[in-house]
Parts: sequence; C-alpha cells; structure tokens
Amino acid sequence: MILFFALLFVAMAIAGACAFLIFWPLVLVHLRDRHPLLRAQLGVAAFLSPPALAWLLRGGYRSARDRGLSGLATPARLSLLTILGALALAAILWLWSLA
Repeated sequence: MILFFALLFVAMAIAGACAFLIFWPLVLVHLRDRHPLLRAQLGVAAFLSPPALAWLLRGGYRSARDRGLSGLATPARLSLLTILGALALAAILWLWSLA
C-alpha cells in the first residue's frame, strides 16, 4: 500500500511537469518580449538552469510588478513546487517501504 501511494506521488509529479512545460516557456517568452533586463539576469539557456529555477521558486517575478508576468509565473511556480514536493514524498514513502 505504501508503494501505491508513492506511485501516486510520482503521477502527481508528472502532472506538475506537464503544467511546468506549459507555463515556464510562456514566462520566458513574456520576459523576452517585455522585460529584457530580467531575462538577461536569468541567462541565455534559462529553461532548466538552476539560477532561473531558483528565481522562479523565490518569486523573483513579483519585482517586475507586471500582472501578465505574475499570471504566467505563478502557475509555473506552483507546478515546480508540486514536482519537487511530490518527488520528495514519493522518495520518503519508498524509503519507508524498504524499512
């Protein structure tokens, strides 16, 4: 039963990854078009760069005071948190099943 719930958390992480793959590129395009200084801070290959993902997790997009950017970045942030949290919980349940 524990491994079943671990598998459900993996499925939740996959669902979060699907949402992340929808919203994060939209955030990067919005930054490219309307906030070139913020985009320059994230670097050229910002899609999976750790500083860009940390910026997203910190909520660095709020400093731009752009409702459009916030509307795109908030679901991307929530989906990234869902991925990380679900994988952490799946790993904990997997380790628990080994004990």
